[in-house]
Amino acid sequence: MDRSRNGRSAVTPTPSQAQANGSEPQRARQRAFCIAALPDGEDLSELEELLRTAGVAVVGEMVQRRELPHPNTYLGPGKVEEAKAAAKAADANVIACDDELSARQERNLEEALGLPVVDRTTVILDIFASHAGSAEGKLQVELAQLEYNLARMRGLWTHLERLGGGIGTRGPGETQIETDRRLARDRIAALRRRLEHVKGTRAVQRAERERAALPTIALVGYTNAGKSTLLNALTGSEVGVRDRLFHTLDPTTRTLKLGGRPYLMSDTVGFISKLPHQLVDAFGATLEETRRAELLAHVLDGSAPEEQRAIMQHAVEQTLEEIGAGERPRLLVLNKLDLLDADARVELRLRHPDAVLVSAATGEGLQELGERLERELLHTLRPVHLLVPYADGGSLAELHEIAGEVSRENTAEGVRVDAMVPARLAERFARFAVAS
Repeated sequence: MDRSRNGRSAVTPTPSQAQANGSEPQRARQRAFCIAALPDGEDLSELEELLRTAGVAVVGEMVQRRELPHPNTYLGPGKVEEAKAAAKAADANVIACDDELSARQERNLEEALGLPVVDRTTVILDIFASHAGSAEGKLQVELAQLEYNLARMRGLWTHLERLGGGIGTRGPGETQIETDRRLARDRIAALRRRLEHVKGTRAVQRAERERAALPTIALVGYTNAGKSTLLNALTGSEVGVRDRLFHTLDPTTRTLKLGGRPYLMSDTVGFISKLPHQLVDAFGATLEETRRAELLAHVLDGSAPEEQRAIMQHAVEQTLEEIGAGERPRLLVLNKLDLLDADARVELRLRHPDAVLVSAATGEGLQELGERLERELLHTLRPVHLLVPYADGGSLAELHEIAGEVSRENTAEGVRVDAMVPARLAERFARFAVAS
């Protein structure tokens, strides 16, 4: 990225560079010029990856170094003029902004730049809309989009508002926007009711799992860190995996065997820096799995540069706090070990001595991860000492299923059993309890 003379902004036209790499973004249907008001040390790599996932080519970028965006135009007035010239030179047909814009900022930028402007939230919502597969996921995305767009409807009807105004001259533009807002609010209310019904259904399913009383591990982490691949590798499932942001939106729960004992493992929606609050709210039912898990396995891309990993880790920790899961026990899992050479692996272990290094793609480190998960979940188990009558074979079979390996001895009175069982299930066998 080339810096300007004052060191406060940077402009990087990229069509020729991309063409040299074999791609031709200037021929893409949507060609985005990225802008951002960022403090020192941050860049636009995340926005560019979001745009790539949305199918938009990035043809250039401009970064203005400032702590807070301009309240009216996001960038300073001078930089807006520079951005207009740079976007034209790069043959861009849309401007992508790295922050969520207010309706006023968006309107002013479009007027000044002469191009459509989309902000970070719009791009993320578009990705979620294209990736949502379940009925619940589609409802959640539609709700988030409607709530976000509700405050921006006014700009759609400004050409009609000029037809009337003042007392006794109520214009059709104002009437139309009020109609649209009412329709949007009605749709939002209907979506919330349907999501409450879905939440009730999910609560029934959760109650069934809680009746089984198996400890739960939730895979959390930055989007595209390899959580779904790790779930498949550990549980033998076949959850869909693709190299793109937000591929997994709907939670998936599978059974994981550790030491012969069953646990539940849930894959959840990936996090990202500046995750729109509309999505955090809309996906509340989905994220409930994270809040209820006994252990959070925080999956981080170990192949990313250290500075980028720190940003990813902070984004996840911040989102966990926002959804009420900040106090849950967690284990750091550094994935994609297969992409690192020997020196990089040593450095990674030194920087993160408490983490487990794995490659979900090759299986390296998975045995160590399983052992570590088992140790971390010991607090969810309780030792039991039982004398089970021979006639009660069903209880013995259940013990073997939930406790894995058990110590048993046949006696005249029945089978004497020493085992570790989930604490919530220990009461189920209380009638067989004997002194150790």
